[in-house]
Amino acid sequence: MTATPIVLAAERVFDGSRFLPNHAVEITGNVISDLRPATDSEALLAGTIAPAFLDLQVNGGGGVLIDGATDVEALRQVCAAHLRLGSAGVLPTLITDTAEATAQVIASGIAAVRAGVPGFLGLHLEGPHLDPRRKGAHDPKLIRPMQAEDLARLCDAARALPALMVTLAPESASPEQIAALSAAGAVVSLGHTDCSFEVAQAAMAAGARCATHLFNAMSQIANRAPGLAGAVLSSDCAAGLIADGIHVHPAVMRLALAARPEGIFLVTDCMAFAGTDQTEMLLNGRMVLRRDGRLTLDDGTLAGADLTLSQAIGHLVREVGIAPERALRMASAEPARVIGQADRFGQIAIGRRADLVWLAGDWTLQGVWHDGRAANEPALFS
Repeated sequence: MTATPIVLAAERVFDGSRFLPNHAVEITGNVISDLRPATDSEALLAGTIAPAFLDLQVNGGGGVLIDGATDVEALRQVCAAHLRLGSAGVLPTLITDTAEATAQVIASGIAAVRAGVPGFLGLHLEGPHLDPRRKGAHDPKLIRPMQAEDLARLCDAARALPALMVTLAPESASPEQIAALSAAGAVVSLGHTDCSFEVAQAAMAAGARCATHLFNAMSQIANRAPGLAGAVLSSDCAAGLIADGIHVHPAVMRLALAARPEGIFLVTDCMAFAGTDQTEMLLNGRMVLRRDGRLTLDDGTLAGADLTLSQAIGHLVREVGIAPERALRMASAEPARVIGQADRFGQIAIGRRADLVWLAGDWTLQGVWHDGRAANEPALFS
């Protein structure tokens, strides 16, 4: 028996490249079966239908933090929280922790793949192989150089997971280790580092092809020392960006996006607060406070972001002056390309899976469809 198509007609449909005015998306089962002009009898949703988002840096969500106790159910809850916030896929992110915690999260991630957890695309391991001089909110007691057993664990994980992003500092991992990780399939991302421009270039030559939260917790651009930030902006290295207006000034974002027409993608770097009204949580035994749109430790250090990708898109368009088409790609097609999923996400076209968001004129999220079903259907997360 053929399924009856679901029709979503809107004032605009963004197909991944351009806006199509007064268009309709037909969904049959879990795929897009047609993309066409809307008929006069079809009521138009106000705003834009666009490809669903991808978030490659989520430290938690729905009240759950990724840590050494994370199991498959915790990953399911985190992914479900972000599906409701518009992300068809995420990389749950473990920040600097013990080797035992890393092993636990990797094992749970592999189990999540076997269980088919909706929205789970793999893992992001942010540390512990960082530079304590650029620790940010990471616990300096847990930061350490990469050892042979760490490398073996990470390479095995890269081979077992659909995607594995590893944030490291060149001060704590050798070019040979970076090359081995890259060869195993990991996306090596440079971050929490005070490395020089030249050292960053050497790490990229070894296989690093991404940078974590551009401008934050990294060596900056100076007139004679461009640092990691300069290395990113003068190369084809991809980079995540926290576009909340707190982590990076709008003028700096404008300059970076002018320097790099492609390759910069949006991340939330959100914590367990995402999708909840919680105001406090513990991170490695330290209190994180949620106040006035900021997440901070007691000493004022930023500890992730209180941000959604729809909010980041709105900020880029309104405050930075970025074209809406580019802002939408930065939340979908750009991150999909980084993890090798460009053939699955970031485009609305016949035959593609129906992962969609509906955004109002002010870019606030109004609706989410995952695999052709509205994200408020309880069965989606069962």
